[in-house]
Amino acid sequence: MATLDQVEKLRERANVGYDEARSALDATNGDILEALIYLEKQGKVTPPAGGGYYSSEGKTESDKGPEQKSEKKCESGGESFKDALKRFGRFFGKLIHKGNVNNFEVLKGQESRISIPVTVLALLLLFAFWITVPLLVIGLFFGFRYHFQGPDLGIKPVNNAMDSAASAAESIKNSINNEKK
Repeated sequence: MATLDQVEKLRERANVGYDEARSALDATNGDILEALIYLEKQGKVTPPAGGGYYSSEGKTESDKGPEQKSEKKCESGGESFKDALKRFGRFFGKLIHKGNVNNFEVLKGQESRISIPVTVLALLLLFAFWITVPLLVIGLFFGFRYHFQGPDLGIKPVNNAMDSAASAAESIKNSINNEKK
């Protein structure tokens, strides 16, 4: 049985008489939303424009719901979270591509012993730091040299820095050998 309060609310929203509002509420067990749909199906109430979807076009900021206000706040910061994630994904993809195009080479004399993508080197340094770094340092003392090959890292200044580290290790090794003699 519909209460007077429910009938009044339905009359305000649907713009129908008391009898129509009460019979719609009785048919839907007192559910106001279902009663509105019931009245729409009977043709007594016109459905909202746009197929019942809510549109915030032409509304002021105070007319919008809280989720739309927060979206506006996010946009005023420059970009939405989704756009930031897309930008981060593109950056990360480019970074991995550059790591796969460029190689890290281990040389003994002029002969290349190992050549791995820089991405693999970065992962080794990230997950096996305490194994990778000592092996690289020990390799310097055994006469290995390290170089980068590729379009982005195979440039003189980078490889000169690697050569100077190898030369420093060689001079330390020679000074230790000279002290023993």
